Amino acid sequence: MKVKKTRVFLFILLMIGVLFFYKDAIMFAIQPAQVKIDAEAAVIIDEDTGEILFAKNKQMKLYPASTTKLLTALVALDKSTMDEQVIVGEEVYLSVDQEARAGLFEGQALTVEELLAAMLLQSGNDAARSLAVYIAQKELGEQRSPDEAIHYFSQLMNEKAQEIGATHSHFTNPHGLHDPNHYSTAGDMALIAKEARHHVEIDQIVSQEKIATESHTYMNRNQLLNSASPYFYDGATGLKTGFTDQAGYCLASSAERHGRKLVAVVLNSGKETVWSDSISLLDYGFEK
Repeated sequence: MKVKKTRVFLFILLMIGVLFFYKDAIMFAIQPAQVKIDAEAAVIIDEDTGEILFAKNKQMKLYPASTTKLLTALVALDKSTMDEQVIVGEEVYLSVDQEARAGLFEGQALTVEELLAAMLLQSGNDAARSLAVYIAQKELGEQRSPDEAIHYFSQLMNEKAQEIGATHSHFTNPHGLHDPNHYSTAGDMALIAKEARHHVEIDQIVSQEKIATESHTYMNRNQLLNSASPYFYDGATGLKTGFTDQAGYCLASSAERHGRKLVAVVLNSGKETVWSDSISLLDYGFEK
């Protein structure tokens, strides 16, 4: 009996030793697998706490493309209400070839809400310009040329970015078309996206597959919200796509599961990997 007790005691000591020496490996095994990201920069944060759950090149200066429009929407909502009427002006003639448009025309009357839908779902650069010109002229109290008004609105964008804490960014336009001086970081865009998620007016737009107005139906370009897409993501709630040749494919995305809310940003990814990168980030965040 004494020999048996001794063997049991020695076995227990052996197991304690194994657990001690291999505790790191055991803890690693029960943690979520490290996420593989093809994008040049990426970050995922907890929307409620702001905790960074994963980051890759978080503060690398890159071009945000149309994810810029989240900041445009924030400034517009700071300076107007959803039911204010905007008359589209000469800014529609500032369009460039092959840019994303919502089909606006000079003299068209739209509400701020309709312009936000055209900008955030259809990614219309024309809608972004019209919002910028309207807000700038309203703030200045006088008519300005479209270029002057957009320049002033860009100053408001930079002020808002600083207020949010996006201090590694600089914006020169409301739409995100390439400009060497128009840049941000994955970390900064996550802060901007997080702030956008806290505005119900934006949330109610970017979470929809499509929005129909009297004159147009705006389709959401975010495949995470497209129920017919192979990239549809259960629990996705937004936010904004982006692409230029210089920026690559970008996405600020958000999702909610079991009461937990996440915001992810991917900058300079590929045409398909922008979706798989974002899904990988969100999966990682929910597993963590």
